[in-house]
Amino acid sequence: MMSGPARPRARLNKRRVAAALVALAVVITVIVLLARVLFPPAPPEPFRPEPAAATTIAPPSPPPPLEEEKIVIPARSTLADILKRRGFTDREVHDLGAAVKPVYDLGRIRAGQELRLASLADGPWQRLEYDIDETRYLVVRNDGDGVRAEMKYVPVEFKPAFVSGVIEDSLVAALNKAGEQDSLAIDIVERCFGWDVDFNTDLRKGDSFRVFVEKRYLDGRFSGYRDILAAEFINDGQVFRAFRYTYADTKATDYFDENGGSRRKDFLRSPIKFSRITSRFSASRFHPIHKIYRPHYGVDYAAPIGTPVQATADGEVTFAGREAGSGNMVKMRHKNSYQTAYLHLSRFGPGVRRGAVLKGGDIVGYVGSTGDSTGPHLDYRIYVHGSPVNPLGHKFKPADPLRKEFLEDFKKEVARLRAALQIPEIVRTVTVAPGLSF
Repeated sequence: MMSGPARPRARLNKRRVAAALVALAVVITVIVLLARVLFPPAPPEPFRPEPAAATTIAPPSPPPPLEEEKIVIPARSTLADILKRRGFTDREVHDLGAAVKPVYDLGRIRAGQELRLASLADGPWQRLEYDIDETRYLVVRNDGDGVRAEMKYVPVEFKPAFVSGVIEDSLVAALNKAGEQDSLAIDIVERCFGWDVDFNTDLRKGDSFRVFVEKRYLDGRFSGYRDILAAEFINDGQVFRAFRYTYADTKATDYFDENGGSRRKDFLRSPIKFSRITSRFSASRFHPIHKIYRPHYGVDYAAPIGTPVQATADGEVTFAGREAGSGNMVKMRHKNSYQTAYLHLSRFGPGVRRGAVLKGGDIVGYVGSTGDSTGPHLDYRIYVHGSPVNPLGHKFKPADPLRKEFLEDFKKEVARLRAALQIPEIVRTVTVAPGLSF
């Protein structure tokens, strides 16, 4: 079949395209003109002749360098002694102390601290710095405005950290293996578990611990620990947990188990933090000196001479002196008809004398070998109503539990801190979850 004549569609399309292009050009032109009206170009810079070359001015010469001397303050020294040996006159020392006193009393400098003195070569001193403690230092300047002093502070930061380990030999060794310091072991014993676990006798290979602790950093450098927030210790299969809690009203802080029971008890399990037992409580023991069998109503802890011995409970000193075969000895009276005795000491603790009142953990004396003794050790004894009891086997009452009105708030804190103690399990669960990879 023959088709009809073609319609002039192509010519119509060409006309429309041409018309559209013309319209677009007109729109662009209008936009450009409007832009020039609304945003006129900056006028050209006027002609300026080149300025004549300026005379070169030399930069000011830097101040002469200071020579700094670092001085560790000797024992029994005063600031006047130190400065006079470096050319200061009596008048200069007096004026320095008077100018600085509103900020700090230079008469209170302590032996062992560092003093830094910066001076011009063959000229007067310009700056003196003194480390007051690990967080504060004094800066004194001597310039055209006279002597000026200010207190400066080292930036302190606290960061929470998780620490864990397994006992192979001792708690200290396990913490050292984890990269931590001995002081954390002491905190674990003194604050959390020293009433439940004797870390000299109760440890078993394979025991484990977890600690959520605040680490302190001074100017970005690790400088020790602040507070243990939560801790767990598994000893021979038995689980002990401690959670730190501060009362909102009294601000008093203590450690409790997850149900609010106090971690503290009437007596610490051991008078020495870390040592070994060489002789136990016995009704008949062969005496190494007298060569006869007789009762030994204490526990002997072997430790180097000078090792601190702590009172195991609050109490009053009833005797501090020398007594025949016991050597240097301290006796204490405690509540509920308890008494303790610490034998063979090399010397007594500060202020320990008859009538002195001590808190549990205070130093009663130091390990020695006085009296009937074959070597440095402590003989520790406990009496109830005057009768001896085995310090390793006796059961002591716990301290007061958490106050009931704070129990709900405490349990919220426990939930948060238990999650922190479970960090390894949480990480392990997330990293092995199907479909996830890191």
